[in-house]
Amino acid sequence: MIYNILQYAFAGLGALSLGLGAWQRSKRGVFVMSAIASFCTAIAAHYHVFWATATFGLAVPWALFCALNTIDLSWRTKTGFVLFLALGSWLCIYPTYSDERYGRIDRSGLAPEERAKVEEDARVGNRGVREWLLSNIDFRLVRGLDLKGGLRLVYTVDVDEAIKDKRDRYYDELRQALARSYGIIGAEQQASVEDLKKLAGKVRVEKSRENAGTLFINFEDAADADKVNDEFMRPFQEMQRQFSSDRKRVTLRIKSEVESEIRTKAVAQAKETVLRRVDSLGLKEAGVTTRDEDIIIEIPGDNDQTFAEIRDIVSQTARLEFKLLDDDVNFFEAEVRNPKNKEVKGLRFQQEQVSVGPGKQKVNYYAVLEHMEGEDMRQALARLREWTASLSVPDDHEIGYGKYQAFDEEKGTVEDVGWRTYYLFSKAEVTGDMVRDAQAMPDPSDRGLGGWLVRMELTGVGADRFEDITEKNVKRRFAIILDQKVESAPVIQTKIPGGIATITMGSANVDQQVTDARKLELVLRSGALPAPISPSNEQRIGPSLGQDAIVQGAKGGLAGVILVLLFMQVYYSRAGAIANFAVLFNMVLQVAILAMFGASMTLPGIAGLVLTVGIAVDANVLINERIREELRHGKSPRAAVDVGYDKAFSAILDGHVTTLISGLILAQYGSGPIKGFAVTLIVGIAVSLFTGVVCTRLMFDWAVRARKVKKLHLG
Repeated sequence: MIYNILQYAFAGLGALSLGLGAWQRSKRGVFVMSAIASFCTAIAAHYHVFWATATFGLAVPWALFCALNTIDLSWRTKTGFVLFLALGSWLCIYPTYSDERYGRIDRSGLAPEERAKVEEDARVGNRGVREWLLSNIDFRLVRGLDLKGGLRLVYTVDVDEAIKDKRDRYYDELRQALARSYGIIGAEQQASVEDLKKLAGKVRVEKSRENAGTLFINFEDAADADKVNDEFMRPFQEMQRQFSSDRKRVTLRIKSEVESEIRTKAVAQAKETVLRRVDSLGLKEAGVTTRDEDIIIEIPGDNDQTFAEIRDIVSQTARLEFKLLDDDVNFFEAEVRNPKNKEVKGLRFQQEQVSVGPGKQKVNYYAVLEHMEGEDMRQALARLREWTASLSVPDDHEIGYGKYQAFDEEKGTVEDVGWRTYYLFSKAEVTGDMVRDAQAMPDPSDRGLGGWLVRMELTGVGADRFEDITEKNVKRRFAIILDQKVESAPVIQTKIPGGIATITMGSANVDQQVTDARKLELVLRSGALPAPISPSNEQRIGPSLGQDAIVQGAKGGLAGVILVLLFMQVYYSRAGAIANFAVLFNMVLQVAILAMFGASMTLPGIAGLVLTVGIAVDANVLINERIREELRHGKSPRAAVDVGYDKAFSAILDGHVTTLISGLILAQYGSGPIKGFAVTLIVGIAVSLFTGVVCTRLMFDWAVRARKVKKLHLG
């Protein structure tokens, strides 16, 4: 936090120093403000605020340039700004240049603690200038899939789960509304477990097993169906109702247009979540797009470790839920005596003493299924799910699954040997969208054994809900469920205010706990997926254009740029050299901006880059011809430059705006290579207007105002 405060403070001082320097209009004032900027740079470096250090380091030569005794302060300020941009562009491009020439710095073989130490040393400048720069600058311009190859992952969004989530929310709201209509609770009250048991004697709300978006209301008395009138349905406008012939059953189904909207939103939200996770890994060059219900991730490169990491992070749904256990009911007691359960390999029942309220204890059964020889934990969980699917679980309850662990005497460690069950209320009292922030940290309660946990801070609504639930359910178990697996089920000891909750990382080795904690922190911060996603296709692809096509394309682009520069030099002489300088600076700025946004350079992108060279040159052709015309009319060089730029600007602006509109349309409706071309073109248009009008004008002003040339060399 202190780094951010200092950074903003230094940025403000830097702006103040330049502003006051301009206001003073004297070398003394500029030198004083340069000294302030230099002092701020030293302070920023001391506190390791990199971008404040870089900004003030670049602002010092800008401020000093303003102190020169040349032309006027306005010209010196503009020229100093161009110098500032040139040095800043070098900073942005350097990591890309370094990676291409020397390769990326690889720390993958280090232990997590050692890697963190090395990265921190590099960040604060203890490991050389190159490592210091590369550790603090995230900007990279990488070759795209068509130039470098990489990995293409395709995930399918299970949109039916998103529809089920919507249905389940309506399930809970319907029971609350029915409890109010029967007078069991007041208009502003929330029904408790006891209230809902009273409601069950009059009406039952059921979820359809066949249709994800359908609910049934079953009345004991057909006359009660009149309660489901237009007034009752007002909060449920997204559902359509249908009465049975005997009016004892009302079918509520989510409307088809609403289902379509849910599907579309689920895919869009899943894409945004995946994109945030990819960006959090520092893989901004990866492309994330959608096609129907598929999410396509394209990652340039050939780093297998990076590919494995992104698979783990992306596929984790990270659906966090807090649910109460119904320990008042000994659900599995009847299954203990069921002879059919003996046919399930590895299945057995155990007893545990549970707390069911202040001063109340009881013994309940739970099921345990150990994985068989040659079977992994995932396969064992699938078998347990298959078995529980045959049980008659009420709609307002569900079976939860958590890892079952045992102590291995030979290894002296706790091992995962199977899965166990929990009998839960299906309603999630607190969900992951109520998490404001998450942070991985060492567990302070494990007495220095190296355990890790993830500390979560809830939003205002989540904190209030968490406090209310813990107050009403003291001495009852509250399950923490991540991706449909119970991470832990602690007993609520007392009301928990403040909205702080923790998830421990289990009993795995420390390195694994650190890795798991970091991953969980990342996915909780980036948000849970609105629905599970599953891998449907994976391809390792080489450069799609082929090496020969890449080389020929690069040669063609380079040849085009060189020919344009040669023409300008030959045809316009020294004015052509000024135009060429602006064109080269234009390309540098474009590459720097693309690197700042983590863009991937594709062959269409290179084509867009070359095209902007022609656009930039076109602006200089218009300016040079206008200046020639004014010189032929007998004007002085200084007057010809002033009038030439004024008259040419409207034509230059028109040409740039029309091209910009074309680029925006291509970016909006295009995809893949077309979009890459459009983005490069848009950036080039914006930069071209600056370099073609501002930068060249500064050089012409130097010639006619500082050197006071009698003749302009325009070929």
